[in-house]
Amino acid sequence: MFSLGFIFNSCLTGVGLAMDAFSVSLANGLKNPRMRWYQLLKIAGTFAWFQFMMPMIGWFCVHTLVRYFKVFEKFIPYIALILLLYIGINMLKEGMSGEMSEEEAEIDHSTLLIQGIATSIDALSVGFTIASYNVLMAFVACVLIAIVTLVICLVGLRIGIKFGEKLAEKATILGGCILIFIGLEIFVTGVFM
Repeated sequence: MFSLGFIFNSCLTGVGLAMDAFSVSLANGLKNPRMRWYQLLKIAGTFAWFQFMMPMIGWFCVHTLVRYFKVFEKFIPYIALILLLYIGINMLKEGMSGEMSEEEAEIDHSTLLIQGIATSIDALSVGFTIASYNVLMAFVACVLIAIVTLVICLVGLRIGIKFGEKLAEKATILGGCILIFIGLEIFVTGVFM
């Protein structure tokens, strides 16, 4: 049931899905180079949670509400673009306004929630690729995707923190540009490819 191929494919899917979350984690690390360990876990854990939930929701939709999900699927790139542009532009404004206090540099719950949704919304379509799995296999695949995402996001945060310390106030501007680029990339690949 859980062959080496199944585990490998699930982990590989996790790597592919986690790239947007990795980039946003990098931007978050750039924004707040004084981040504590519990903040790292909260951010990476949020991305991992959404990367677990979205494919499970997609799998559920395939088995119950498939015709409604097909209609929604074409709006995914637009939603991701709007959410990431909103966060990225706000980060650019913060970075251009000068020094940020430690409180401003911390990512609040609503921003983290928006980032989690924006970076994982494309994972809904993974529910179609795992539609042939039974519920236990789908659950295990999604757990593996979440674990991979957690590790990749922790690495992204650490890299962002390392460079954020070196770049000082320019890091928030760079982070905002990264988020805007990710939003545009999701939009272009989702609409034109």
